[in-house]
Amino acid sequence: MKFLFEKDTWQEIYESVRKNKMRTFITVIGVTWGIFLLVTLLGCARGMENSFNRLFGDFATNSVFIWGQSTEKPFHGFQKGKQVILNLDDVENIRREINGIEFVVPRNRRNGDLIRNFQTGKHTVNGDFPVLDKVQKKNLIIGRFINQSDIDHKRKIIVISEEIYKQYFDKKENPIGKNIELNQINFVVVGVFKNGNVGMTSDIHIPFSTFQQIYNTGQDIGMMMVTGKKESDIKQVEMDTKLLIKNLHDIHPDDNRAIGGFNLGKEFEKMNGFLTGMQFLTWFVGIATLIAGVFAIGNILLITVKERTKEIGIRRAIGATPIMIKRQIILEAVTLALVAGFLGILGGGLVLIIIDKIWGQGADAVLVNSSVSIPIILVAVGILALLGTLIGLIPANKATQVNPIEALNS
Repeated sequence: MKFLFEKDTWQEIYESVRKNKMRTFITVIGVTWGIFLLVTLLGCARGMENSFNRLFGDFATNSVFIWGQSTEKPFHGFQKGKQVILNLDDVENIRREINGIEFVVPRNRRNGDLIRNFQTGKHTVNGDFPVLDKVQKKNLIIGRFINQSDIDHKRKIIVISEEIYKQYFDKKENPIGKNIELNQINFVVVGVFKNGNVGMTSDIHIPFSTFQQIYNTGQDIGMMMVTGKKESDIKQVEMDTKLLIKNLHDIHPDDNRAIGGFNLGKEFEKMNGFLTGMQFLTWFVGIATLIAGVFAIGNILLITVKERTKEIGIRRAIGATPIMIKRQIILEAVTLALVAGFLGILGGGLVLIIIDKIWGQGADAVLVNSSVSIPIILVAVGILALLGTLIGLIPANKATQVNPIEALNS
C-alpha cells in the first residue's frame, strides 16, 4: 500500500488525465450521471416513504375500519334498504369469535356546540374508549387522554385538539383543569393533542359512557376499528368480521353494501409494495448506468495504454515489474470512478436539498426529508471501487503484455 502515498504515482495519474482532458471528462460524466441518478431517485423514494409514514404514523397500520350502511338485498323477511346499526354486543362477539384480532375499538361521533367565555362554535365530538390511544396514538401536547376511570364514572372530562385550544384559550394559557361548555354541560379539559393525518380528524374526545348519556345513543356505535395481530392477515380478519356482523344482523351473505369498510392494512401493503418496487428499479437503473460508465473508463484506459506503449516499455526496461504496471492502471481506473462518484453524490445531494425546500415542507408535503443514508452512500462507493478495480484489470493486463524491446522500437 506504500505506493498509494508516493508522489510519482499520483503525478502519473494527473499527467494521464491532463493529456486526455476532453476524453476523460466525457468518460467520467457517465459514472457521475449514474451515481447522481442513484442518489436522487433513492432520496426521492425515501422522501415518499417518510411522507407515507408520517401520514399513517399515528395508526396501527394492520387495521380495518368498519361501519353499518343499508342493505341492498332482502333477507330473512327484511326488505332491501334496511339500515344496519352496529352496537357494543357486536364488538364483544367480534372479540370473542374472530381469530387474529388484537383490538376492537368502538367509536361514536356527533356534532356539538362548544362555548367558552364569548367564543362559540360547532365541532365534531367523539365518544371513545382509552384503547383508542393504542391503535391511533394521540400526539398529546399537554395533559392526558381518556382513562378507564373516566369511563367507569362517566366523567365530564374533555380532550381537545390544538386547533380548539387556539380558538377558545388565550395564548400561553394552561387549559388543563379549565372548564369549557359542551352542549350546555360543563366539561373539564384534561388534555390537548395535535391532529394526525389519517382517518377521522378529531376536534374533541370525551368518554364513551359520557357520550352515551349526552346523545342518548344507548348501545349503538357509529363505527369500529379492528386491529389484527402482527402475524394476522388483515384481509382475512376483515372478511371474517363482516361475515359475523352479517350473521348477527340478518344480512344476506352476498350483500356487499350493508357493511362499509376501509382496510388500512391492505392499503399500507400496496404502498409498501410500490415503494419496494421503486427502490428496486432505482438500484437497477443506477447500477446499470454505473456499469456503463465504468466500462467507458475501461475503454479510455485501453486507449491510453496503447498511446503510452513506449512509456510503459521504458518503465519495464528500467525495472518496473508487471505488478507495478498493473496496480498503476487499476489505481487510475478506481480514482476516476471515485472522483466521478463523488461529483455524482454531491450533485444528487444538492438536488435533494432543493427538492426538500420546494416539495418537502408543510403538512401535505409529498416528499418529506428526501435523503440518502450514509450506509447506502458507502455501499454505492464500495460498488464504484469494486467496478473500477474489475474494469481496470482489462487495460492493466493489456499493459503487462507490452514487450519492452518492441515498445522502445515503436
